Amino acid sequence: MTTRGIRRKKSTLTDLKIAVVGAPGVGKSALIVRFLTKRYIGEYDHQTENRYKHEALVDGEPILFEILDTCPKTDDEFPNASELVQWADGLLLVYSITDRNTFNYIRKAKCDLQTDTPLQLVANKVDMVHLRQVSRDEVVGERELCNVFVYVYVCGQIYCLCDYRCSTICMEFRFSKRDK
Repeated sequence: MTTRGIRRKKSTLTDLKIAVVGAPGVGKSALIVRFLTKRYIGEYDHQTENRYKHEALVDGEPILFEILDTCPKTDDEFPNASELVQWADGLLLVYSITDRNTFNYIRKAKCDLQTDTPLQLVANKVDMVHLRQVSRDEVVGERELCNVFVYVYVCGQIYCLCDYRCSTICMEFRFSKRDK
């Protein structure tokens, strides 16, 4: 996916709104900023919800991403489910493989959402496998239970993996949006 060569009129861009949901400190902002800038930055302001706009080519088609970085203040605080579902074309549910509480958080968030909006389950911090607290088998079972379309592993520090996964996620959301 690249932003080079996007010289088409704005009216030809496909809009895609993605909300990123996860517990505090799971790496949501790191993944988003890595996708937008191709850089890994370790420190973020975890106190504010942010929206980002970004143009990129996906499979040769220009996409205008609007990405909502949700910002829960505590592990018990969840984004407003009805607002997210109305706004987003797709939801990324992000957890860290190194923190079981973040996995429990997205399980609860998924139950609160109760939506047909496409969901993607994203395992972050996969470069820290020696600290793993959430097994792959456990996640696969949860994915089937929740009817989550795609389950992906990413690492905000490794750009090519993050970029490839974002492209895959984008295609899934785009196809789901067309089917509506």
